[in-house]
Amino acid sequence: MRGQVLGVDTRTGDGIVSGEDGRRYAFAPADWAARGEPAVGMLVDFEVEENRALTIFPVPGAGPPAVADSYSPAVERARGDRLVAALLAFLLGPLGVHRFFLGRIGSGIAMLLLSCTLIGLLVTVPWSLIDMVRFLVMADEDFAEAYGRR
Repeated sequence: MRGQVLGVDTRTGDGIVSGEDGRRYAFAPADWAARGEPAVGMLVDFEVEENRALTIFPVPGAGPPAVADSYSPAVERARGDRLVAALLAFLLGPLGVHRFFLGRIGSGIAMLLLSCTLIGLLVTVPWSLIDMVRFLVMADEDFAEAYGRR
């Protein structure tokens, strides 16, 4: 029967194959009959015994499992936006300009109003510096998820 590897436990080598009949079959490392290791998404040919997949071989010519492309226009745009936001937080942070830039209008207005008083500056200066550091250490993917343009 043919199927696809759904998952493999990296610690034990045990895994699950989804058969073309729609059922799932468990396998152990001893059931893998080819060189290399099974990988999620790999197309395989195997024998069935009850709910076990035995004598598992990768399908010739099927190639390696497809790997998701990590490039995303949103992530690419986030890289530039993240640096601009950090620069704005450093230069004009107490006024909340970086917050307006990221579309966080409510917190931008709060920072702008707070910065009109000396006591408010004691709050907005550290707030903006913390924002700047967060932007600089945040991964592009995380930044795109949190502040991505919708």
